[in-house]
Parts: sequence; C-alpha cells; structure tokens
Amino acid sequence: MSGAKSSADPAHPAAPGATTGTPDGARRAGRRGAARLRGWGGVAGMALALALAAGALVPLTRHGGEAAAAGLAGPGTARAVQAKAGDCADPEASLAPSGADGPNIEAIKQRGKLIAGVDQNSFRWGYRNPATRTLEGFDIDLVKAIAKNILGDENAVIYRAIPTSQRIPALRNGTVDVVVRTMTVNCARVQQASFSTAYFEAGQQVLAPKTSAITGFDDSLKGKRVCVAAGSTAFDALKANAHGADYQDFTVPNQLDCLVRLQQNLVDAVVTDNALAAGQAAQDPAVQLKGSPFTTEYYGVAVKLGNTDLVRRINQVLVDYRGGGDNSPWMRAYRQWLAADLPGITGPPAPKYRTG
Repeated sequence: MSGAKSSADPAHPAAPGATTGTPDGARRAGRRGAARLRGWGGVAGMALALALAAGALVPLTRHGGEAAAAGLAGPGTARAVQAKAGDCADPEASLAPSGADGPNIEAIKQRGKLIAGVDQNSFRWGYRNPATRTLEGFDIDLVKAIAKNILGDENAVIYRAIPTSQRIPALRNGTVDVVVRTMTVNCARVQQASFSTAYFEAGQQVLAPKTSAITGFDDSLKGKRVCVAAGSTAFDALKANAHGADYQDFTVPNQLDCLVRLQQNLVDAVVTDNALAAGQAAQDPAVQLKGSPFTTEYYGVAVKLGNTDLVRRINQVLVDYRGGGDNSPWMRAYRQWLAADLPGITGPPAPKYRTG
C-alpha cells in the first residue's frame, strides 16, 4: 500500500493522557510499576497509546492503494422500515442512497479533501503499520472508497485520529466530515449524529487473560477491575449492569488504553466490541475473548447531524461496496483484514432504509 505525505494541519487541543487514570488507578500503577507486559502487543500497544496523548485529534498521513471495484447491489435484501419522529425501533435504518451532490458534498469537493475521523490503534480496523508507517485496516479501506466516489481519488483524504469519547464532538464542531471508527449505531447516537446504513455487525464481549477465572459478561466479574472506554456502548452496558465489577475507576478515553492496562495487570478484564477484541487477542496471545457476545450491534459511518446529502452519498457508496458477492470490495476487505480473527462471516449486513 503506497503512502503520500500529508499537508500541514493546525494543532488541536491536547487530550487526556492515554495512560493517565484516576488517582486510585495511579496509585495502583505505582505499586505495580514493575508489572511484566505480556506478549509483543504490550510494547506496541503502550507506544501507540502514548502517541495519542499528544492530541485529541492528530492529523495523519494520506495514503492509498488500488481502488476497489464497485458492484451493482448489496447481498441479501435491503429492507425498508417505517420511521416516525422519535421512533427508534430500527436505529440502523438510514436514508435511501443517492449519487446526487448537495451542499456538504460540494464543500468537500471545493476543499479537495475528505477529512475522516479514524482510529490508528485498532489492529485490523484502523492502525498504523509499523513497517510502512501507513494507516491500514477495514475501516480505512471504506474511507478510501468514499473518497474515490466523491473526489475521484482514494488518496484525497486527511485522516485524523480521534479518541472514542471524541467521535461525536469532532462531527459537531466540523473537525471531520465523517467518522469511520467501529462506531455502533444506537438510539442515543442517532439523536446526536446522522449515520449510514450498517456496514458491519458486532457484539460486546469480555476480553481477559487466558488464565483468568472470568467466564464472560456475568457474575464472574464481581469484584473485578474492568476497563472500558468512555462514550462506548460497552460503558453503557456496564452502567446498566456491571455484575458487581468496578469499572468507574477504570474508564479511559481510548479503548486501546484498556489493553495496555490489562497487560500491566492494572485491570482484570476489558469489555469492548468483539470485533476490536479479536484484533487485540491476535496481538497478544496471553489474552482471549471470554463467553459469548451479549449484544448485537451495527457499525455505521457517522456524519454531522442533518448532513443528509452526505449520508445518501455514503449509502450509495455502500451499495456498490457490498455488490459483487464473494468478490465484492466488502468481502475482499474482510478476507484481507478480519477473516483470520473473525472467521465464518459470509457477507455484510443487509441495509435498512427509512420510508417515513
């Protein structure tokens, strides 16, 4: 995958330190300062987490590769659902696709760049390849497809790394045009941002050391220190039922910070999307997913609330991205990035569109 140098970009306000916790967490860190990191992923994870401490929104390099071939239609049957004001029976139902331009599309064209909020620390999804220093992953491939459709050039992207907790604020203040960052669509978030149709199905699960007695998202978490990212659906799940776990003292800005804490023995487990946890388990052979996913969630591309022309355009990109069956761009990206850690997936979720 080739790379290109990024243009200069204004500095952004600093984020909380990636490895800075509560006073209680800091005391524990001091007591356990000599804790041994497990696996090569510990060293790499710590370096990446510290890199995020430099800023909440870090301009990243633009890079590209071969343009994905477009299909004609998505697999399965697209479903139209009735949607009324305040109705959230199907939060992942989005606007019908369209290739037409609009004010937000025109603004991106005039700028000549798509500004995308992404992760640079999620292995297989959005991460910086240590050998090539380029961003790679399943989400990055989708960003390229959006840029190719709107601007005719998949390299015409400015990538900005955004902590989990800053995804919606970055859209609201116009720092980014889109967020493609394993972001679950749910009823609370559709009041704060507009979303594309779903491009991936995931679920919340527990990540813990292989030797741990924790069996999943159940009472085996009682009395355990559980790390979770602020602003995540995993945080909401723990808030609803923590099973006796202590998570409030171990809530961090970025999900990767949890893996670092787990490797340092500062926490006993992590609750996060199984799609992300599978990549972390691939980085560190000392940890594994425990139990089964306890939710069903769908990732969508997020844009600023009310930017309907951009939502419709992204949905058209996704129609093409899903198209082509086993040779679709979606399936090719899945085989390249995810199949080794999340085997058995036969295709993307079918899109749902609002009719009301």
